[in-house]
Amino acid sequence: MKDTKKPLKLNHAAVLVVDMLNDFVTGALACDRGKAIVPATAQLLDAARKAGVPVIFCNDAHIKGVDWELKLWGDHAIVGTKGAEVIPELKLSEKDYVVPKRRYSGFFQTDLDILLRELGIDTVIMTGLHAHMCVRHTSADAYQLGYNVVVAKEATDSFTEEDYNIGIAYLKTCYGADAYTNAELIKALENLKK
Repeated sequence: MKDTKKPLKLNHAAVLVVDMLNDFVTGALACDRGKAIVPATAQLLDAARKAGVPVIFCNDAHIKGVDWELKLWGDHAIVGTKGAEVIPELKLSEKDYVVPKRRYSGFFQTDLDILLRELGIDTVIMTGLHAHMCVRHTSADAYQLGYNVVVAKEATDSFTEEDYNIGIAYLKTCYGADAYTNAELIKALENLKK
């Protein structure tokens, strides 16, 4: 399989921000690599908002003592807690969308697909945590539902570099995802306004 990128077309794109929550960055499942992507993620979201590209937060929102995932990962992102809130650095806007999820994928038994379709979206720009888990599962469902998958390299990460590299390679191989730097994505977003 050749590693050539398709032309970057963001006319009908949305940015999906996966699990950039207090518990994932500084709380129960804190990840230093998650902290490291905050500036790039904030920069990308600002550019998307300026270009009129929807920003959609796909957030873990677990029910304490009920959700299956908690048996594996322990309590995190429990509905109504500070840990389940988007990190303040990403400046959740009233124009942004929030899709709560109770499993890894932002699509699994949520209204993400209908939201994207009603917004006229055909391409999702993946950001957040973790490239080999929740970003991967959300990308899988996006691909299965017919969306183009684009990965923001500097606004996506995992617990380890190995997990990140495995995650990105999987997205490329299995879903035809292209991975771009912030500079490439921001330039394409700015060109939408011209």
